[in-house]
Amino acid sequence: MSTVALPENRHDTCIIGAGPAGLAVARALKQHGRPYTQIERHTATGGVWDIDAPGTPMYESAHFISSRTLSGFGGFPMPDHYADYPPHRDILAYLRSFADAYGLTEAIEFGVSVARIEKLEDGSWLVEREGGETTRHDSVISCTGAQWFPNIPEIPGNFTGEVRHTLSYRSPHELEGKRVLVVGAGNSGCDIACDAARSADRAVISMRRGYWFIPKHIFGMPVDVFAEGGPHLPKRVEQAVFGRMLRLLVGKPERLGLQKPDHRLFETHPVLNSMLWHHLQHGDIEARPGIKTTAGKTVTFTDGRSEDFDLILLATGYRHLVPHGQEYFGDPQHPDLYLSSFSREHDGLYGVGYVETNSGAYQLFDLQAQLIANYLSARAHGNESASRFRQLILTERPDLSGGVKFDKSPRHRGYVDSHALTTHLRKLYQRMGWSPESTPPSAVPATAGKR
Repeated sequence: MSTVALPENRHDTCIIGAGPAGLAVARALKQHGRPYTQIERHTATGGVWDIDAPGTPMYESAHFISSRTLSGFGGFPMPDHYADYPPHRDILAYLRSFADAYGLTEAIEFGVSVARIEKLEDGSWLVEREGGETTRHDSVISCTGAQWFPNIPEIPGNFTGEVRHTLSYRSPHELEGKRVLVVGAGNSGCDIACDAARSADRAVISMRRGYWFIPKHIFGMPVDVFAEGGPHLPKRVEQAVFGRMLRLLVGKPERLGLQKPDHRLFETHPVLNSMLWHHLQHGDIEARPGIKTTAGKTVTFTDGRSEDFDLILLATGYRHLVPHGQEYFGDPQHPDLYLSSFSREHDGLYGVGYVETNSGAYQLFDLQAQLIANYLSARAHGNESASRFRQLILTERPDLSGGVKFDKSPRHRGYVDSHALTTHLRKLYQRMGWSPESTPPSAVPATAGKR
């Protein structure tokens, strides 16, 4: 592609994607007066939260798993009338109102997919759209997210019933009249298992190991609000205290047929779900260990029990692929980015939306977006803080575990503790003399950020 005549460099930043991360980045660049081009393959903003977007993993019963109170973008909180854990349609409405309030929507190229990006010899970046049009930019920020490409494990044996990844699941109506086995106990897997408990003829959830299940409310308040308001203890102490509290509040998982967790609390991605325990307690769903083998429609589990199913739904997670530039982002399971945002190897390449952590994402997206915008602004103005920060990108590998020994599964490769990451980012802002604050809509000039 770079052997043909090159388009004129726009000397701006190309943002790929207009979901939550892409919108946070656009707001930050606009706030700092940095010109940008934003490309979105769907016909509207919202990313995965638009249930009508092609390829989205969204389903009808999906709700936010962090609370409304602690999940809004800086300077633009979620409405007070929203529920503690808003349904997906409210999140989509919030994202679109955010985009409109900051004047982001009209600047987006909708219905345009990016085929690939290419780094040129002079350090600029070529962005090729699916239709063949190319544009040239000083930098690229990929904000395409981490829940588009399903991780599909091989099912042992020869199962002749229907097998689907939950990526394609939309409605409980799809489960009616079927014997359903949900494989996996992540947040979406538990949600969909609860759908099966209400709608399917038979509902079973299979998990290879035991997990900690955290209720969405503790003492009448969202669990993240409760945790944020409590004393901040050393992580080992917090694991012990909160783990004991969970056992007192909800009991031992083994009593409901679940396996005992084989790890300490917080060492795997938290599962926030109150309804799964409700349905287990009422016999609407049963728990099984991992699958040993299959034959026809019969599934045999590792505990020796067998049962027939019509449908296996794989709630087995996603891979963090970046198909328009995988060679630049590296590891397809988790891009190796400094602070989950800055390419160490390729100057001018950034990513927001690929962080794996144990809290709500939007405020982290904000901090990452503002950090990128501050850096680009410092570079543009020849500020020496930019060169100092560039050295950190190249050399620093901070411990962002927060004292937690995270599980070694592929899901947790590159996993960080939210509090540790947030604390580190805020210290960096102070060191660089930059500001992480996001402005309210009225403070952003209407023309800022436009080319």
